[in-house]
Amino acid sequence: MRRRWVKVLVITVVVLAGLFTAADRIAVHYAEKEVADLARSKYAYGNSTDAHLDVSIGGFPFLTQAAARDFGHVTLDARGFTVDTTDNAQGGYLSVDRLHLDMRHVEFTSLTARGAEANLVTGTLTLSYEQLSAALSRLTRGGGQLRLAQAPGSDGQAARVKVTGTAGGSPVDTTGTLLAQGTEFSLSVPGTPRATASWRVGLPENVGFTAARSTADGVEISLVGHLVNLGSSRFGR
Repeated sequence: MRRRWVKVLVITVVVLAGLFTAADRIAVHYAEKEVADLARSKYAYGNSTDAHLDVSIGGFPFLTQAAARDFGHVTLDARGFTVDTTDNAQGGYLSVDRLHLDMRHVEFTSLTARGAEANLVTGTLTLSYEQLSAALSRLTRGGGQLRLAQAPGSDGQAARVKVTGTAGGSPVDTTGTLLAQGTEFSLSVPGTPRATASWRVGLPENVGFTAARSTADGVEISLVGHLVNLGSSRFGR
């Protein structure tokens, strides 16, 4: 009789644990979708047909974190969304290869205002040479095709890039500079009709670019933010 009681108790615990885990996973999936929807609407991370956005909330159990309104680790990956030049130049749109945000200690500061704040945000913005080349070629008056590639000499917030091709009917073989400051980055290419173009990226408040470097695959821009206001979210209801 005692063995049977123990067996029933064990089965009950296992079933309840399974139900709790299932409910926890359903809740975290819903929350991740809500955060992704917020990022799409607030920061325009879903403004193209090629855009893809993924949000992941770490830690288990999720429901315990939700009750405390404090999440230890949240990541966001956005791909293929576009940014435009700061002066909205014709053809100046640029597709972002990837934006990765790593958010630590995300706390919902107000349920009524649905506000959230992250203690620390780090991440990277990656721009492919293919997309940079296409944007620069469109911006060059008089036609021509320009190609960007890795160049040595990246320093601090300035990444160096090799630029070759034609612009305005003249050959181009020079080194350009991509400078990342605040929430903007600018590309300067000597010897082209449009020597400098700038783009602004939608980032959470208090997040800014800290470094840029030219890699074999593209330009990688680092970003950091402290006490970051993430804006409102329906998840805080």
